[in-house]
Amino acid sequence: MASVTKQVQVAIADDHTLLRKALGKLINSFDNYMVLFEADNGKEIKNQIAQHNVPDLVLLDVNMPEMDGFETASWLNKNYPKIKILALSMFSDEKTIIKMLRMGAKGYILKNIDPDELKNALDSVMKKNFYLSEYISGKIISGLHKDVDRIEDPEPLTPREKDFLRLICSEITYKDIAAKMYVSPRTVDEYRNSLFEKLKVKSRVGLVMYAIRNGLVDV
Repeated sequence: MASVTKQVQVAIADDHTLLRKALGKLINSFDNYMVLFEADNGKEIKNQIAQHNVPDLVLLDVNMPEMDGFETASWLNKNYPKIKILALSMFSDEKTIIKMLRMGAKGYILKNIDPDELKNALDSVMKKNFYLSEYISGKIISGLHKDVDRIEDPEPLTPREKDFLRLICSEITYKDIAAKMYVSPRTVDEYRNSLFEKLKVKSRVGLVMYAIRNGLVDV
């Protein structure tokens, strides 16, 4: 007798009703996925979960009224760490991406992606525990294939480089990082450029992704 594959139950949180409904219809058309509930904001997600509607994955808009994506991701990560979070946004700036990853999101996609990439993102978050939008990945990362779960060290990182990576994952500026490490801004630039070369990434987001995926910082 053939085994029945369990459907992944998805919650969608977005305050734009038309987009949310369209996403729900699309996700319900994917094999092995079903929409458990929809919400306008994080507060509604909390209320639904309190009624024992616990999804496997939350597709979470970043900008929402009454408990935005950052606050919601943090709450979910703290109270329901098994729920996967896939962030959804119109913004691809480093600060927003870094903050969502730090709040516990396992992936980040843009609202203009096509249906095939959405399916790929859902699959990747469920199976590999990480996904970045193809546009963002192309913009910030080089030499990283989508099917690689962890970035291997081309050479060992020094303790100071690891300290720098941990600080990079916060929202503080490079100038503030220099002050915390008791070094000059120029030395911080050298740490950053050395890590860009070692890890084959091109931006702060790439460094953050490396640190999170390799356990150098807690989320």
